[in-house]
Amino acid sequence: MRTIMILNSKGGSGKTTLATNLAAYYALQGKSVVLADLDPQGSSIDWLKARPESRPAIHGIAAWREPLRVAAATDYVILDAPAARHGQSLTRLIRYAQTVIVPVLASPLDIRAAREFIREVEHVGRVARHNIQDAAVIAFLKSLFGDDTSTATTRVAVVANRVRENTVAYDTLYEFLDKLKIPFLTTLRDTQNYIQAAERGLGLCELAPSQVAYDLEQWGPLIKWLNSKRSLPV
Repeated sequence: MRTIMILNSKGGSGKTTLATNLAAYYALQGKSVVLADLDPQGSSIDWLKARPESRPAIHGIAAWREPLRVAAATDYVILDAPAARHGQSLTRLIRYAQTVIVPVLASPLDIRAAREFIREVEHVGRVARHNIQDAAVIAFLKSLFGDDTSTATTRVAVVANRVRENTVAYDTLYEFLDKLKIPFLTTLRDTQNYIQAAERGLGLCELAPSQVAYDLEQWGPLIKWLNSKRSLPV
């Protein structure tokens, strides 16, 4: 079972867009996919409600109000995390994930917020897991890591999201992300294609290829990294 969390402490960074598009991509590959929405706003669950029955199935869990119980045969669990998580709350959240993707927008406020948050996520990703009390969390972690849940280190990477290329704001964001010690995977442009897909409960990969060719090219490095051993805990 593969678990990927989309996480940022700041709202409006495009977490749900990344989560739903990843879920759609893996479902289209014939994988068994769970989309777990941990945000009480329920945006990922709303996206699933709009998803046509003719499209590859994705199982949704409103994880902010019910236990995160996942069938053992599940291939991918995509976790859409809530904003404004720090300290112990962040530690409890990241314990669910093998891999964390942090989307960052090209604005001074987002860059400043991301700087400290990414540092905190890196630290939390190394926190030992042996003091967990919640039985449901323990069971979920054992399904991922076996009995030894204390040594796995969550992998973290960043994505530049909703970017308008050839702007000063993007240049500033690129320079910031490129200097990080964690992988800067790709840049995703600001386009109506994401809105059109979201309204229909689809991922970009399910729209007309001619319409989204450039966007799918931008997704390539992210997918390649997620499908590699470099994105897995060690």
